[in-house]
Amino acid sequence: MRSPFPGSSGLRIKSPDLLVAESGADLEGNGLKRSMGLFQLVCFGIGAIVGTGIFVGLSDTVAEAGPAVLVSFVLAAATCVFTAFSFAELGGAIPVSGSSYSYAYATLGERTAFLVGWCLLLEYGISVSAVAVGWGQYLNELLGSTIGWQLPAALSNPPGDGGIVNLPAVVVMLLAALLLVRGIRESARATAAMAVLKLAILVLFCAIGFSAFRAGHLTPFAPQSIAGITSGASVAFFSYIGFDAITTAGEEVKNPRRNIPLAILICLGVVTALYCLVALAAIGALSSDQVAGRPAALSLIVNKVTHSTFGGGVIAFGAVVAIASVVLAVMYGQTRILMSMSRDGLIPRIFERISPRTATPVAGTWIVAVLFAVPAAVVPLDVVMNLTTIGTLAVMAVVNVCVLVLRRTRPDLPRRFRVPLFPASPLLGIAFCGYLIYGTGLATWLQFAGFLVVGALVYACYGRRRSRLVQSPDGGGPAGAVAATPAAAPAMAAREG
Repeated sequence: MRSPFPGSSGLRIKSPDLLVAESGADLEGNGLKRSMGLFQLVCFGIGAIVGTGIFVGLSDTVAEAGPAVLVSFVLAAATCVFTAFSFAELGGAIPVSGSSYSYAYATLGERTAFLVGWCLLLEYGISVSAVAVGWGQYLNELLGSTIGWQLPAALSNPPGDGGIVNLPAVVVMLLAALLLVRGIRESARATAAMAVLKLAILVLFCAIGFSAFRAGHLTPFAPQSIAGITSGASVAFFSYIGFDAITTAGEEVKNPRRNIPLAILICLGVVTALYCLVALAAIGALSSDQVAGRPAALSLIVNKVTHSTFGGGVIAFGAVVAIASVVLAVMYGQTRILMSMSRDGLIPRIFERISPRTATPVAGTWIVAVLFAVPAAVVPLDVVMNLTTIGTLAVMAVVNVCVLVLRRTRPDLPRRFRVPLFPASPLLGIAFCGYLIYGTGLATWLQFAGFLVVGALVYACYGRRRSRLVQSPDGGGPAGAVAATPAAAPAMAAREG
């Protein structure tokens, strides 16, 4: 069937009712199994967040902000809080695996949705590479403190950082893929166990750090003034990336309309409090000059405080587990988003294939693992972190816009959670995202602009022509769950209401 909106397919939206019906989000899911309860979902969220950003990236944040790293973490958290409210509302109203991609499809149109999905390749795919890069640093720290041997620099660092290939990064990604294809139940149990372990390790670090706390280390508090705090917040934001991965489990969570909003808010609260405590303990134990720019900074601090390598080895073990859990959780989110995009015809159909034996997208998982193992092996961490941060901030800004639009176009849509202080909260979320994007710097802006141009070309050459909404305007879904242009959305909402 030809589209009744020739030349405007990029503006077509996909009704929230159609998204839910196609995914089976209120039933069993589109070939997936509902295996995760609230506790497992919270652990999954913590597993996706706490990793390289705090274990490795803390030293980079300190290098920018000094002792004011505390303010940087709070500023990054404030950005996440406002957007978390928006994710919580949308996750409860449209509980599907596509996360922000699906929310954009339901509000802003197909072209914007594709570009959001394209940006999610940065947030999930490239951030997995960044996380995996940091895993090798702590693996070497662990090996050195336990057996007195480390991997040679040529095999544990990317080019530009004194190595040839980051072999541990490739290994951890392949191991995560192997676990993911076995089934969501096994993955959720492993993620929960690793989340509990790494929280315990960070609490232990805080206890050790505060035992050597010196208030003098907090002065001068902001050596680079507000500019350093802003730059530090942009770096610290990487530590929060992953909380939205909770929404990618919309088709594998029990009672998703209730549990997704709850899990998002619980995770962000726990993680923010923990990060501030870790940062304060780190700066209190050693001066910011001693912490700034040091790899495996938390192990270094514990070794200095305890005057032994045993404590640092324990922290390194926790970091190895923590970073592995992030790789597992974020790779999971990436495969589910690609599954949703494939379901809509915007990328090849191989990504939507679900194994009847394991109820997981086996082929898509292995493709993601192999594809993103390449940048993990050869790209330095700081390059990957900056590009990932700006891509994530752009997506978060779009999610806040989606809440504003959907409140107007679908006021009748059932919402288990509503953004407080609407519309001020999503507007503040957009403003904070813009502020942190400004702090990433001109070079990152230009790289991101080039990335978006490539995404627009991919959509024009492939996605626009193969979209299932263009080929079949009703999406093949149930009667009444039709697609429409944004201009027609209010009328459609009134008809469906």
